[in-house]
Order: sequence, then structure tokens, then C-alpha cells
Amino acid sequence: MGHRLEDRVALVTGGAAGIGKATAIRFAEEGAKVIISDINQEAGEALAAQNEAIRFYQVDISDRQAVQEWIDSVVAETGRIDILVNNAGVLRDGQLVKYKEGTVVSQMAEADFDLVISVNLKGVFNCTQAVAPVMIEQGSGVILNASSIVGLDGNFGQTNYVATKAGVIGMTKVWARELGRYGIRVNAVAPGFTLTKMVRQMPERILEGMKSRTPLRRLGEPSDIANAYLFLASDEASFISGEVLRVDGGIVVGT
Repeated sequence: MGHRLEDRVALVTGGAAGIGKATAIRFAEEGAKVIISDINQEAGEALAAQNEAIRFYQVDISDRQAVQEWIDSVVAETGRIDILVNNAGVLRDGQLVKYKEGTVVSQMAEADFDLVISVNLKGVFNCTQAVAPVMIEQGSGVILNASSIVGLDGNFGQTNYVATKAGVIGMTKVWARELGRYGIRVNAVAPGFTLTKMVRQMPERILEGMKSRTPLRRLGEPSDIANAYLFLASDEASFISGEVLRVDGGIVVGT
């Protein structure tokens, strides 16, 4: 148990599983009162039941009104919000156009494009816009956004996902400029291949391929990303804002 986030109120979206769950637990270990949101009620309630420092709200972050109601409830309960980790995200991969033997055989569905944008990009906008006035009134705050190495390097078959993660980097830099005058720091983390529950279910040959492309010859653990968030949330990073921290084992995504 540490004290780097003692008595601070931290919000983590998508906090019921994966990197979000690891971040919530790590922040709680460092003294924070953690409030997670997720659409998975069962997983969220289970985590909150296991850790008295963690509270759960079921929230669809793509719904601006639902987000505002969540933030209003948190402020009514705690009186402040010190940290926001915009972690929630979804995947709906597919090629822009798949072309074979002179014919278009498939293409990314508009619904899949719209869903990923609504959660991964608009959701980050919704949560940050709702939280920012609270932090401005306080004169302090930390906003941390989940990007990805693919937001920097691109990736085959991920037009929608890459668009959101690149967009998150852009918003991070804008918000660092706009909110810095109020004592609010805004940064992004760009994870590489990370062993979340979803990734662990991939075929072994895929996992080995990921490892072979990573110079450190291993995949990241959710705790690796959580520790990066912890550093950026702490006073140790008090003069860091507008940055994108790669946590990727040295990988550069190729074609």
C-alpha cells in the first residue's frame, strides 16, 4: 500500500475489466477513492464487492446525459474529482474494403464504424466535458486518455479504432492547452500488445507473433499500463502535460 494518491477521487471508465480494472485496483492501493463506470454490471459490482475503496456505476459513456448524471452523482457524494481516466473502449475490426479477384467481397460496416467512434472518441469527449468544470472550480485535476500505439502507427484492418485513438491524441493536446491555465494536466497513454482477457483468448500462434514483434519479447500486462497511469496521475508527473506515453515494449507497428 502506498500513498501517492491519498484521499484523491479517481474516476476510471471501463473499469470492470482489463486495463481499467488493473488501474482501479492500483489507484486504490495508493490511497485513492476510486469510482468506476462500465456497461458490464455484473463485473463492475463484483469488483466493487471485492474492494471497499472502489465504487461502481453502470454508465454508457456514449450517452452524454447519462455521463452528466454520473458525474453529478459523484460530485454530490464526494465533493470533488481529482483524476479522470478515460479508459473505456470497444473494437469492431474490419478492412475498409476487401477486394478479391476483381470484386469487393466485404467492407467495414457503417454501424461498426459509428459504434467505435461513439464509445472510443465521443465517450472520451463526453466524460472530459462533464468533468472539466468540476476540476476548473477546484483549480486542479488530472485527465488521462487511453490511446494506443495504433493511433500513432496505424494498423491493418482497424480504420475505425485507429481513427479514434489518433483522435484521442489530438484531443489530449488541445485540452492540455485549454485546461492548463486552471491547473489541470492532460496526458495520454498508448499501450502496445497487452494481455487482457480478450487477448489471452487469441490463438497461441497470434500471441507468439505479437511477442516476436515486440523488442522486449513479451506482451504487456494490464499492470504495466496501470503503473503508467499511476505515474501520470501522481505529483511525480506534476510538470508533464500534453504528452503521449508509449507503454509498448519498444514495438513499432508495421504493415
